[in-house]
Amino acid sequence: MKKISNVFWITLALVLGAVIFGVSKPITFEEVTANIQEFITSAFGWYYLTLVTIVVIFCIFLIFSPIGAIKLGKPDEKPEYSKGTWFAMLFSAGMGIGLVFWGAAEPLSHFMSPPLAEGGTSAAYKESMRYTFFHWGIHAWGIYAIVALGLAYYKFRKDEPGLISATLKPVLGNRMNGPLGTLIDVLAVFATVIGVATTLGFGAAQINGGLTYLLGIPNNFTVQFIIIAVVTVLFMISAWSGLGKGIKYLSNTNMFLAIGLFILMFFIGPTILILNMFTDTVGGYIQNIAQMSFRIAPLNEEHRGWINGWTIFYWAWWISWSPFVGIFIARVSRGRTIREFLIGVLLLPAVVSFLWFATFGTSAIEIQKAGIVDLTQFATEEVLFAIFNQLPGSTILSIVAITLISTFFITSADSATFVLGMQTTYGSLTPSNSVKLTWGIAQSTVALILLYSGGLQALQNALIIAAFPFSFIIALMMISLYLSLTKEKKELGLYFKPTPKKKAPKV
Repeated sequence: MKKISNVFWITLALVLGAVIFGVSKPITFEEVTANIQEFITSAFGWYYLTLVTIVVIFCIFLIFSPIGAIKLGKPDEKPEYSKGTWFAMLFSAGMGIGLVFWGAAEPLSHFMSPPLAEGGTSAAYKESMRYTFFHWGIHAWGIYAIVALGLAYYKFRKDEPGLISATLKPVLGNRMNGPLGTLIDVLAVFATVIGVATTLGFGAAQINGGLTYLLGIPNNFTVQFIIIAVVTVLFMISAWSGLGKGIKYLSNTNMFLAIGLFILMFFIGPTILILNMFTDTVGGYIQNIAQMSFRIAPLNEEHRGWINGWTIFYWAWWISWSPFVGIFIARVSRGRTIREFLIGVLLLPAVVSFLWFATFGTSAIEIQKAGIVDLTQFATEEVLFAIFNQLPGSTILSIVAITLISTFFITSADSATFVLGMQTTYGSLTPSNSVKLTWGIAQSTVALILLYSGGLQALQNALIIAAFPFSFIIALMMISLYLSLTKEKKELGLYFKPTPKKKAPKV
């Protein structure tokens, strides 16, 4: 394998060490990760909330600043992909499996065990939707956007290598060419492996849940092992075909399947109530976004536990995914202005997520309220299929959902192999197939170990741990971007133009 950096070997050794530990002592592995996770969420919850809010504020500042006119590339470059394909690719890579996995389960969980209100009430209904929007809205996409923006700006405008370490040169200088730069890239790659592996674990669990409902196949680790093995072969075939073919075609397929499932659910479900809940929740989200962004509940242990289990978990999830999603979004965003890029990445996927959760969440809560079936008795990965079982065309809905999860699974893993290959071959935009194959097997193996050692809880623990060190890198990336962009703004003479004064009419 040519052009392989030290980052490849160091990170691979760390991954292998974690795999060996997980296989040899699964119970100890689960206990260790749980203890570390509990310490981080308890001691640094305030830090996660503050950092992610600052990221969102910084993104909004850039949208309205003259800096937004700067192009991610040379002045005469045009975008490589159409807006439709670009949006499909960033959305499929960014949230695919998660939306299907949590689309009905999260609003239902918040309805029964809300952060503040009494469970099962109208107040809990509103809270459940508002906090779901909060977890999947502009805060999530702001994290992705800032990492992607830094990478795209330095790669396509400043001709730096497409590495996380290269984005920190304005702050840390030439030290990014030495051991410190290697350490930063190792942290980014390791966070990516854990973040993607966690999502693959969620996807395998939900495919298993769907097959259990449709065909009566057991819901256990053996079946999930087979699912991950099959999907690994499929996404490696896709990765072999390259970014322009495999990921592009799969991303567009994902969008068609997702739109199809959404439309079916929208019209089969309580359509008018869905629209009313969407409208009301958007208003509540905007009104309460500041309070939700900083809510840490320091004097209420029960409320703090809810925040740790949901909000802090999500912020860690998005942070751990940000190297992967950020690099991928940067790769497909060349030629767009910073303003166009941030509006596209920050707002459009958030609105689609809101529509998705309004549709699936409202349908789930209405079924629970009707008392036909107690959805809380089902495992998280089975809730969606339990809902389908109460609706007309349940088999068709389940088949479409399983297919969608599978294609999202393939797309996420496919994109990740490209990103991991790029990060471990000095930022090459065409990493070798052997490198991509290695990382494809590695992330699938980690997903299996996490499922084997502790199921979904182990997946969540690993996410929070992997995200913590990378969060400091995101903070440095913002500082670096601000320094570089303000300097270029002065060089280009980009300033707010005063509104010309109108001359008074002659009398």
